[in-house]
Amino acid sequence: MTSPSTISIDTRLGVVGALIGVALVAGVFLQGGYLVTVIGFAAIYGIFCTGLNFFMGYTGQASFGQNAFAALGGYGTAILCAGLSWQPLIALPVTMVISGLIAAAVGYPTLRLRGHYLAMATFALGLITYELSIEWIDLTHGYMGYAGIPPLGIGTYELSSDRQQLLALVAVLLLGVWIANRLRDSRFGRALRGIAGSEAAANALGIDIARYKLAAFVIAAVYASVAGSLFAHFIGFISPEVFGLSMVTASFTMLYLGGIGTIWGPIIGAVVVSILPEAIRHIAAMVPNAPSNLKDFQEILYAVLLILILIFFPKGLAALPGMIARWRETKSEKGA
Repeated sequence: MTSPSTISIDTRLGVVGALIGVALVAGVFLQGGYLVTVIGFAAIYGIFCTGLNFFMGYTGQASFGQNAFAALGGYGTAILCAGLSWQPLIALPVTMVISGLIAAAVGYPTLRLRGHYLAMATFALGLITYELSIEWIDLTHGYMGYAGIPPLGIGTYELSSDRQQLLALVAVLLLGVWIANRLRDSRFGRALRGIAGSEAAANALGIDIARYKLAAFVIAAVYASVAGSLFAHFIGFISPEVFGLSMVTASFTMLYLGGIGTIWGPIIGAVVVSILPEAIRHIAAMVPNAPSNLKDFQEILYAVLLILILIFFPKGLAALPGMIARWRETKSEKGA
Protein backbone atom coordinates (compact mmCIF):
# COMPACT_ATOMS: atom_id res chain seq x y z
CA MET A 1 0.00 0.00 0.00
CA THR A 2 1.23 3.49 -0.82
CA SER A 3 2.02 5.44 2.31
CA PRO A 4 0.52 8.89 3.01
CA SER A 5 3.99 10.39 2.76
CA THR A 6 4.45 8.91 -0.71
CA ILE A 7 1.08 10.27 -1.81
CA SER A 8 1.97 13.66 -0.38
CA ILE A 9 5.30 13.73 -2.20
CA ASP A 10 3.76 12.60 -5.49
CA THR A 11 1.04 15.23 -5.16
CA ARG A 12 3.45 18.02 -4.36
CA LEU A 13 5.81 17.06 -7.17
CA GLY A 14 2.86 16.80 -9.54
CA VAL A 15 1.76 20.30 -8.59
CA VAL A 16 5.32 21.57 -9.03
CA GLY A 17 5.52 19.92 -12.44
CA ALA A 18 2.22 21.47 -13.50
CA LEU A 19 3.37 24.90 -12.35
CA ILE A 20 6.63 24.50 -14.28
CA GLY A 21 4.67 23.54 -17.39
CA VAL A 22 2.35 26.53 -17.06
CA ALA A 23 5.31 28.85 -16.45
CA LEU A 24 7.12 27.42 -19.49
CA VAL A 25 4.18 27.93 -21.84
CA ALA A 26 3.46 31.39 -20.39
CA GLY A 27 7.10 32.46 -20.72
CA VAL A 28 7.34 31.22 -24.30
CA PHE A 29 3.98 32.83 -25.11
CA LEU A 30 5.12 36.22 -23.80
CA GLN A 31 8.57 36.09 -25.39
CA GLY A 32 7.39 34.75 -28.73
CA GLY A 33 9.83 34.16 -31.55
CA TYR A 34 11.55 30.89 -32.31
CA LEU A 35 10.73 29.33 -28.92
CA VAL A 36 7.04 29.31 -29.84
CA THR A 37 7.88 27.04 -32.77
CA VAL A 38 10.03 24.77 -30.57
CA ILE A 39 7.28 24.33 -27.95
CA GLY A 40 4.72 23.94 -30.74
CA PHE A 41 6.74 21.02 -32.14
CA ALA A 42 6.98 19.60 -28.61
CA ALA A 43 3.19 19.74 -28.26
CA ILE A 44 2.70 18.00 -31.62
CA TYR A 45 5.19 15.27 -30.72
CA GLY A 46 3.53 15.00 -27.31
CA ILE A 47 0.26 14.12 -29.05
CA PHE A 48 2.03 11.64 -31.32
CA CYS A 49 3.85 9.94 -28.42
CA THR A 50 0.71 9.82 -26.26
CA GLY A 51 -0.90 7.68 -28.94
CA LEU A 52 2.24 5.59 -29.43
CA ASN A 53 2.29 5.05 -25.66
CA PHE A 54 -1.09 3.35 -25.93
CA PHE A 55 0.25 0.63 -28.17
CA MET A 56 3.77 0.30 -26.78
CA GLY A 57 3.39 1.38 -23.16
CA TYR A 58 -0.01 0.02 -22.16
CA THR A 59 -0.27 -2.94 -24.53
CA GLY A 60 3.43 -3.86 -24.55
CA GLN A 61 3.68 -4.15 -28.34
CA ALA A 62 6.26 -2.70 -30.74
CA SER A 63 5.43 -0.36 -33.60
CA PHE A 64 8.00 1.32 -35.84
CA GLY A 65 5.45 2.54 -38.35
CA GLN A 66 3.27 5.13 -36.64
CA ASN A 67 4.85 7.78 -38.86
CA ALA A 68 2.72 6.29 -41.66
CA PHE A 69 -0.47 7.52 -39.98
CA ALA A 70 1.07 10.91 -39.23
CA ALA A 71 1.78 11.16 -42.96
CA LEU A 72 -1.83 10.20 -43.72
CA GLY A 73 -3.05 12.95 -41.43
CA GLY A 74 -0.61 15.53 -42.77
CA TYR A 75 -1.14 14.84 -46.45
CA GLY A 76 -4.86 14.30 -45.99
CA THR A 77 -5.16 17.72 -44.38
CA ALA A 78 -2.99 19.31 -47.09
CA ILE A 79 -5.05 17.82 -49.92
CA LEU A 80 -8.41 18.63 -48.35
CA CYS A 81 -7.59 22.13 -47.11
CA ALA A 82 -5.06 23.44 -49.66
CA GLY A 83 -6.25 21.43 -52.65
CA LEU A 84 -10.01 21.25 -52.12
CA SER A 85 -10.49 24.32 -49.87
CA TRP A 86 -12.07 22.41 -46.98
CA GLN A 87 -12.34 23.95 -43.54
CA PRO A 88 -9.61 22.68 -41.17
CA LEU A 89 -12.10 21.61 -38.51
CA ILE A 90 -13.91 19.48 -41.09
CA ALA A 91 -10.77 18.03 -42.65
CA LEU A 92 -9.28 17.07 -39.27
CA PRO A 93 -11.96 14.53 -38.21
CA VAL A 94 -12.18 13.20 -41.77
CA THR A 95 -8.46 12.40 -41.81
CA MET A 96 -8.81 10.86 -38.34
CA VAL A 97 -11.54 8.51 -39.59
CA ILE A 98 -9.59 7.61 -42.73
CA SER A 99 -6.43 6.89 -40.70
CA GLY A 100 -8.42 4.81 -38.20
CA LEU A 101 -10.02 2.74 -40.97
CA ILE A 102 -6.70 2.14 -42.70
CA ALA A 103 -5.12 1.21 -39.36
CA ALA A 104 -7.91 -1.31 -38.75
CA ALA A 105 -7.50 -2.79 -42.24
CA VAL A 106 -3.70 -3.01 -41.95
CA GLY A 107 -3.63 -4.00 -38.30
CA TYR A 108 -6.07 -6.92 -38.59
CA PRO A 109 -3.57 -9.21 -40.39
CA THR A 110 -0.40 -7.52 -39.12
CA LEU A 111 -1.14 -7.78 -35.40
CA ARG A 112 -1.27 -11.55 -35.65
CA LEU A 113 2.51 -11.33 -35.68
CA ARG A 114 4.53 -11.05 -32.49
CA GLY A 115 7.84 -9.70 -31.29
CA HIS A 116 10.43 -8.83 -33.91
CA TYR A 117 8.13 -9.90 -36.73
CA LEU A 118 5.51 -7.35 -35.67
CA ALA A 119 8.19 -4.66 -35.33
CA MET A 120 9.51 -5.36 -38.83
CA ALA A 121 6.01 -5.41 -40.32
CA THR A 122 5.15 -2.00 -38.84
CA PHE A 123 8.56 -0.69 -39.92
CA ALA A 124 7.78 -1.78 -43.47
CA LEU A 125 4.45 0.05 -43.25
CA GLY A 126 6.26 3.29 -42.46
CA LEU A 127 8.75 2.76 -45.30
CA ILE A 128 5.98 2.03 -47.82
CA THR A 129 4.09 5.19 -46.84
CA TYR A 130 7.27 7.24 -47.05
CA GLU A 131 8.03 5.93 -50.56
CA LEU A 132 4.45 6.60 -51.67
CA SER A 133 4.72 10.19 -50.46
CA ILE A 134 7.80 10.57 -52.68
CA GLU A 135 6.69 8.72 -55.79
CA TRP A 136 2.99 9.68 -55.98
CA ILE A 137 3.87 13.14 -57.26
CA ASP A 138 0.42 13.95 -58.67
CA LEU A 139 -1.07 13.61 -55.20
CA THR A 140 1.72 14.54 -52.76
CA HIS A 141 4.00 16.74 -54.96
CA GLY A 142 6.93 14.47 -54.02
CA TYR A 143 10.08 16.12 -52.71
CA MET A 144 8.69 19.55 -53.64
CA GLY A 145 6.27 19.22 -50.75
CA TYR A 146 2.77 20.55 -50.25
CA ALA A 147 2.54 24.28 -49.54
CA GLY A 148 -0.28 26.73 -48.90
CA ILE A 149 -1.86 24.79 -46.02
CA PRO A 150 -3.99 27.22 -43.99
CA PRO A 151 -3.67 27.55 -40.21
CA LEU A 152 -6.35 26.25 -37.89
CA GLY A 153 -9.52 28.28 -37.79
CA ILE A 154 -13.30 28.35 -37.83
CA GLY A 155 -15.01 29.76 -40.90
CA THR A 156 -13.30 32.98 -41.92
CA TYR A 157 -11.45 33.28 -38.60
CA GLU A 158 -7.92 31.85 -38.61
CA LEU A 159 -5.33 31.46 -35.88
CA SER A 160 -2.89 33.58 -37.81
CA SER A 161 -0.25 34.19 -35.11
CA ASP A 162 2.18 31.62 -33.73
CA ARG A 163 1.01 32.36 -30.19
CA GLN A 164 -2.61 31.59 -31.02
CA GLN A 165 -1.63 28.35 -32.70
CA LEU A 166 0.53 27.39 -29.72
CA LEU A 167 -2.44 27.76 -27.37
CA ALA A 168 -4.54 25.61 -29.70
CA LEU A 169 -1.83 22.92 -29.82
CA VAL A 170 -1.50 22.87 -26.03
CA ALA A 171 -5.29 22.62 -25.68
CA VAL A 172 -5.43 19.64 -28.08
CA LEU A 173 -2.52 18.03 -26.25
CA LEU A 174 -4.20 18.34 -22.85
CA LEU A 175 -7.45 16.99 -24.32
CA GLY A 176 -5.55 14.02 -25.73
CA VAL A 177 -3.87 13.36 -22.38
CA TRP A 178 -7.21 13.56 -20.57
CA ILE A 179 -8.76 11.03 -22.98
CA ALA A 180 -5.73 8.74 -22.62
CA ASN A 181 -5.96 8.93 -18.83
CA ARG A 182 -9.67 8.07 -18.84
CA LEU A 183 -9.09 5.14 -21.19
CA ARG A 184 -6.14 3.86 -19.15
CA ASP A 185 -8.22 3.75 -15.96
CA SER A 186 -11.18 2.10 -17.69
CA ARG A 187 -11.88 -1.60 -18.18
CA PHE A 188 -10.34 -1.24 -21.63
CA GLY A 189 -7.10 0.13 -20.20
CA ARG A 190 -6.90 -2.59 -17.56
CA ALA A 191 -7.31 -5.20 -20.29
CA LEU A 192 -4.43 -3.64 -22.23
CA ARG A 193 -2.17 -3.75 -19.17
CA GLY A 194 -3.17 -7.36 -18.65
CA ILE A 195 -2.08 -8.16 -22.22
CA ALA A 196 1.21 -6.35 -21.64
CA GLY A 197 1.81 -8.38 -18.48
CA SER A 198 1.03 -11.81 -19.93
CA GLU A 199 -0.95 -12.64 -23.02
CA ALA A 200 -1.51 -16.20 -21.82
CA ALA A 201 -2.95 -14.99 -18.50
CA ALA A 202 -5.07 -12.37 -20.24
CA ASN A 203 -6.44 -15.00 -22.62
CA ALA A 204 -7.25 -17.27 -19.67
CA LEU A 205 -9.27 -14.43 -18.15
CA GLY A 206 -11.37 -14.19 -21.30
CA ILE A 207 -9.77 -11.08 -22.81
CA ASP A 208 -10.02 -11.01 -26.60
CA ILE A 209 -6.34 -10.25 -27.21
CA ALA A 210 -6.60 -9.69 -30.97
CA ARG A 211 -9.50 -7.27 -30.60
CA TYR A 212 -7.87 -5.22 -27.84
CA LYS A 213 -4.55 -5.07 -29.69
CA LEU A 214 -6.32 -3.84 -32.80
CA ALA A 215 -8.23 -1.21 -30.80
CA ALA A 216 -4.99 0.08 -29.24
CA PHE A 217 -3.34 0.17 -32.67
CA VAL A 218 -6.23 2.17 -34.12
CA ILE A 219 -6.16 4.64 -31.20
CA ALA A 220 -2.42 5.16 -31.68
CA ALA A 221 -3.01 5.72 -35.40
CA VAL A 222 -5.71 8.33 -34.75
CA TYR A 223 -3.40 10.23 -32.37
CA ALA A 224 -0.64 10.09 -34.99
CA SER A 225 -3.04 11.36 -37.64
CA VAL A 226 -4.01 14.32 -35.44
CA ALA A 227 -0.33 15.11 -34.87
CA GLY A 228 0.37 15.02 -38.61
CA SER A 229 -2.60 17.27 -39.38
CA LEU A 230 -1.63 19.79 -36.70
CA PHE A 231 1.94 19.85 -38.00
CA ALA A 232 0.64 20.70 -41.47
CA HIS A 233 -1.52 23.54 -40.13
CA PHE A 234 1.20 24.83 -37.80
CA ILE A 235 3.94 25.05 -40.44
CA GLY A 236 1.80 25.47 -43.55
CA PHE A 237 4.04 23.10 -45.50
CA ILE A 238 4.86 19.39 -45.45
CA SER A 239 7.26 17.15 -47.33
CA PRO A 240 8.18 13.44 -47.13
CA GLU A 241 11.20 14.12 -44.89
CA VAL A 242 8.90 15.27 -42.10
CA PHE A 243 7.39 11.78 -41.76
CA GLY A 244 10.55 9.76 -42.35
CA LEU A 245 12.74 7.72 -40.04
CA SER A 246 13.67 10.84 -38.06
CA MET A 247 10.12 10.94 -36.70
CA VAL A 248 10.40 7.31 -35.57
CA THR A 249 13.72 7.79 -33.78
CA ALA A 250 12.64 11.07 -32.21
CA SER A 251 9.36 9.63 -30.90
CA PHE A 252 11.09 6.57 -29.44
CA THR A 253 13.62 8.79 -27.70
CA MET A 254 10.88 10.97 -26.28
CA LEU A 255 8.79 8.02 -25.14
CA TYR A 256 11.56 6.19 -23.31
CA LEU A 257 13.17 9.34 -21.95
CA GLY A 258 9.92 10.64 -20.50
CA GLY A 259 8.68 7.29 -19.25
CA ILE A 260 6.92 4.65 -21.33
CA GLY A 261 3.63 3.44 -19.89
CA THR A 262 3.00 6.66 -17.93
CA ILE A 263 0.52 9.44 -18.61
CA TRP A 264 2.85 12.43 -18.50
CA GLY A 265 5.99 10.66 -19.72
CA PRO A 266 5.40 11.31 -23.45
CA ILE A 267 4.92 15.04 -22.81
CA ILE A 268 7.97 15.30 -20.57
CA GLY A 269 10.08 13.47 -23.14
CA ALA A 270 8.79 15.63 -26.00
CA VAL A 271 9.56 18.86 -24.15
CA VAL A 272 13.04 17.75 -23.02
CA VAL A 273 14.08 16.39 -26.43
CA SER A 274 12.79 19.54 -28.15
CA ILE A 275 14.37 22.05 -25.77
CA LEU A 276 17.66 20.32 -24.93
CA PRO A 277 19.44 20.84 -28.29
CA GLU A 278 18.30 24.46 -28.39
CA ALA A 279 19.59 25.01 -24.86
CA ILE A 280 22.94 23.48 -25.80
CA ARG A 281 23.22 25.74 -28.84
CA HIS A 282 22.36 28.79 -26.74
CA ILE A 283 24.95 27.91 -24.08
CA ALA A 284 27.57 27.22 -26.75
CA ALA A 285 26.91 30.63 -28.31
CA MET A 286 27.54 32.29 -24.94
CA VAL A 287 31.00 30.74 -24.53
CA PRO A 288 33.60 33.49 -25.04
CA ASN A 289 36.29 32.87 -27.63
CA ALA A 290 34.68 29.59 -28.58
CA PRO A 291 36.45 27.64 -31.34
CA SER A 292 34.79 27.70 -34.73
CA ASN A 293 34.18 23.95 -34.69
CA LEU A 294 32.35 23.99 -31.34
CA LYS A 295 29.03 23.47 -33.10
CA ASP A 296 30.33 20.11 -34.35
CA PHE A 297 30.36 18.84 -30.76
CA GLN A 298 26.84 20.01 -29.91
CA GLU A 299 25.19 16.86 -31.23
CA ILE A 300 27.72 14.72 -29.34
CA LEU A 301 26.98 16.58 -26.11
CA TYR A 302 23.26 16.21 -26.77
CA ALA A 303 23.63 12.44 -27.24
CA VAL A 304 25.76 12.12 -24.10
CA LEU A 305 23.17 13.98 -22.01
CA LEU A 306 20.39 11.74 -23.30
CA ILE A 307 22.42 8.61 -22.48
CA LEU A 308 23.16 9.89 -18.96
CA ILE A 309 19.47 10.59 -18.35
CA LEU A 310 18.52 7.09 -19.52
CA ILE A 311 21.23 5.55 -17.31
CA PHE A 312 20.23 7.36 -14.12
CA PHE A 313 16.49 7.34 -14.88
CA PRO A 314 15.90 3.99 -16.63
CA LYS A 315 12.14 4.25 -16.13
CA GLY A 316 12.04 7.77 -17.53
CA LEU A 317 11.83 11.20 -16.00
CA ALA A 318 8.18 10.61 -15.08
CA ALA A 319 9.39 8.09 -12.48
CA LEU A 320 11.35 10.80 -10.65
CA PRO A 321 8.60 11.49 -8.04
CA GLY A 322 8.47 7.81 -7.11
CA MET A 323 12.25 7.63 -6.84
CA ILE A 324 12.31 10.64 -4.51
CA ALA A 325 9.49 9.17 -2.44
CA ARG A 326 11.30 5.84 -2.01
CA TRP A 327 14.54 7.63 -1.13
CA ARG A 328 12.78 9.66 1.56
CA GLU A 329 11.09 6.55 2.96
CA THR A 330 14.39 4.68 3.07
CA LYS A 331 16.05 7.61 4.77
CA SER A 332 13.29 7.91 7.36
CA GLU A 333 13.41 4.15 8.08
CA LYS A 334 17.15 4.29 8.63
CA GLY A 335 16.71 7.29 10.91
CA ALA A 336 14.12 5.41 12.96
